[in-house]
Amino acid sequence: MFFDVFFSISQTPVDGVLPDEATMWRNFFQQVEAADALGYDCAWVAMSHQSTEVQKRHAHPVVPHWQGEIGLNNDIFQLATRIFARTRRIEVGSAIMNLLCNGGPVARAEQVATFASLHGLDPAETRRLRLGFSGGRFDFMARTFGIGPRNVMEEVAWPALKGQVFAQACEIFLRLLDGQVVASADVPAVVLTRAHFRTDDHWHQVRSAARQLGIVDVDALTIPDFFSFEATKIVPQDWRRELVDLVLGSHDPDLQEQVNQVLPVKVFNLSITRPEIIDATHARMAAAYHRDGGPWRRDYMPRTVMVFVNAEPGLTDAERSAAAAREARAALSEYWKALEGTIDPAKVERAADNAVIGNPAEVAAQVAERFHPDDRLMLWFDFFNHDSDRVVRNMAAFREQVVPLVQERQAAASAAPA
Repeated sequence: MFFDVFFSISQTPVDGVLPDEATMWRNFFQQVEAADALGYDCAWVAMSHQSTEVQKRHAHPVVPHWQGEIGLNNDIFQLATRIFARTRRIEVGSAIMNLLCNGGPVARAEQVATFASLHGLDPAETRRLRLGFSGGRFDFMARTFGIGPRNVMEEVAWPALKGQVFAQACEIFLRLLDGQVVASADVPAVVLTRAHFRTDDHWHQVRSAARQLGIVDVDALTIPDFFSFEATKIVPQDWRRELVDLVLGSHDPDLQEQVNQVLPVKVFNLSITRPEIIDATHARMAAAYHRDGGPWRRDYMPRTVMVFVNAEPGLTDAERSAAAAREARAALSEYWKALEGTIDPAKVERAADNAVIGNPAEVAAQVAERFHPDDRLMLWFDFFNHDSDRVVRNMAAFREQVVPLVQERQAAASAAPA
């Protein structure tokens, strides 16, 4: 099993405390340096764009009840440079970079090339940027950059159309990273059909909106390009591609296969995902993963896990267990209230299923029971927690107390007769 750390850098009130930005950054660097010293493999950092507070003024705010800012990191390339300069062995990951923002796939490809070109100047450098990329969870971020519905038909179709635009952006991005000369005309146009929609009713609404625009053929709707450009090739061109590890933030099976026709691209599991979907993804990727990446491995799909471990001094194991449960329920309730404005007990319980909660022994038992020995876990310690010293203690408790117990259980299980 592989153990990484996920950092949100979320500037939101917790128990009435809202740290300023400088404090948030200092806390982050304290924690990432501790993760490096403790032997965690990779620091995955959330990415966000634009003020969450200001988007509440929009006609259709996507997170109207969130207080503060969802995240402060909007540039993984600058941040990774700082992290690498302050640490010795840990790698850096983006969780995740929005491919539709900040100029879109062409600009993003050049950012990758520039970063890797500079990062790889030292021939002894081996630490990778694990570049997670997606279409973004919140539409308001991409709309600022012109990626959003342009007419009534696209507005109605957007839940399905956005995924197709992202797929097109992926092809442009990956082909440029592959060193190809690409023009937008070289990339297949987005054509919407019934197959892209979950229900007949939604498809009917899209077709009706198309007729309002005077479109006659409403059985296959060709969408004008969002990315329009003549033949281009990114610079720098001579950069060490082994220093960039590509990870797709999408559960779309077709897209997972499509991107691997260009380059080796791994897959994120970023939320509460059912076990059968996880197993199906591994089976599919074993066949679809690009040959240049070698055989597919289970740790190529990192999994986020919220961690509420309590190993605080002066408490019994029972007291630690009870305290961890209280901390988890309070944090998860605040999270759902901030996102949706209501506390849905069912959602809190489902979120708890994606968390490990308790004293070190209990957490170790949960990890060993729920996860495959070859899984890679992105452990989320700073979830609704601005007590940086406590976050570091929790990271240490997991690494120094939980991990050895997990390894003991795994060793015992592998030694047991079949």
